[in-house]
Amino acid sequence: MRTERNNEETGEKKIMIKICGITTPAEAELLNRLGPDIAGMVLFFPKSKRNVSIENAKVIMGSFSKEIKKAAVMVSPTFEQASEAIEAGFDILQIHGEVDEKILKETDIPIFKAFNIRDLDQWERYHREERISGYVMDAAEPGSGKPYDRSILEKIPRDDRIFMLAGGLDPENVAEAVREVSPDGVDVSSGVEYDDRKGKDPEKLKRFFETVRGR
Repeated sequence: MRTERNNEETGEKKIMIKICGITTPAEAELLNRLGPDIAGMVLFFPKSKRNVSIENAKVIMGSFSKEIKKAAVMVSPTFEQASEAIEAGFDILQIHGEVDEKILKETDIPIFKAFNIRDLDQWERYHREERISGYVMDAAEPGSGKPYDRSILEKIPRDDRIFMLAGGLDPENVAEAVREVSPDGVDVSSGVEYDDRKGKDPEKLKRFFETVRGR
């Protein structure tokens, strides 16, 4: 998986966009019109209001265009859960918490290791693991939508893996966050949801894309 995309006209680095917490086929069809690089679905984590079953995930994936990569977002999954996600058709495993050694040894799709600001001391361990394709830097409470002091990320050396910025992003602050951190991509969920009900807000999504992509 490439770590960056270039603007064909200017040659400048193009920021990847990942929209996480997709829960319905209608949201998938909305993203098809906007064109994110990656869409994420939360699996095997009932604590999350965005959690979907494998069966529902398969239905949702059937509504996505082939150009959009699908990420299975999981917390310390078992090897069996990771295998189930791969068999369902996901392109990427995004793992919060611990990554089972068997997943590292016996799966072959890209793995994004997600960190929050409380477990950045684990970065060196996973940095040495060749199977890790990217990092997702999230808030202390992943999925909370709460911003955090992004200057802490200055301590993390960059390498050739994808560096995704998450945690508290929204259409209003994403431009400043990109300037501060210079990530390869941005990852948003709650920041593009309705204020008064569940689901992704088309207007917020549109503004988020316009801000990141400058159009």
